[in-house]
Amino acid sequence: MNSHTLSTLRLNLRKWIDSDTQPFIEMNKDAEVMKYFPSTLTEAETLKMIERINLGFEKNGFGLFAVENKLTKEFIGFTGFAIPTFEAFFTPCVEIGWRLKKEFWGQGFATEAAAACLQYGFADLGFDKIVSFTSVLNTNSEKVMKRIGMKYVADFDHPKLGKDSILCRHVLYEICKKGELT
Repeated sequence: MNSHTLSTLRLNLRKWIDSDTQPFIEMNKDAEVMKYFPSTLTEAETLKMIERINLGFEKNGFGLFAVENKLTKEFIGFTGFAIPTFEAFFTPCVEIGWRLKKEFWGQGFATEAAAACLQYGFADLGFDKIVSFTSVLNTNSEKVMKRIGMKYVADFDHPKLGKDSILCRHVLYEICKKGELT
């Protein structure tokens, strides 16, 4: 059985393996990587996140894939799907998201991985609509959303963040299966 669920020109998107754990812990401790999140994650929080990711695959049949550089086999981050755990005008929904180690920023990896996930989500998983959201301050992630064909829907206040947080205000983007209306 092929251990890679999705493959692009430069990347393998696959289920998580033990050797991903330490680089993921380090990535989530990096203040620059976590700049648009409420805080960095401790080792224990990252381990819990891996558990949730694996449970998501078991429960839903989809989740956040570990992203590996095809050439070096190095773990560079994640991309894939999640179901947001808060209530908002657009939930319930399926969200696409990504997070990469900073040394892999600016090379098109997030766009490449996310585009492959979108195709997989529509063609294989049968999604009709996929959303993505981030802090209005995170313009680089917003650029990825635009590059993969997502369209701006609205700004909203993230219900899990206090109104006094500079991260509270978020942008929402969506993309629908070709031929579907929003």
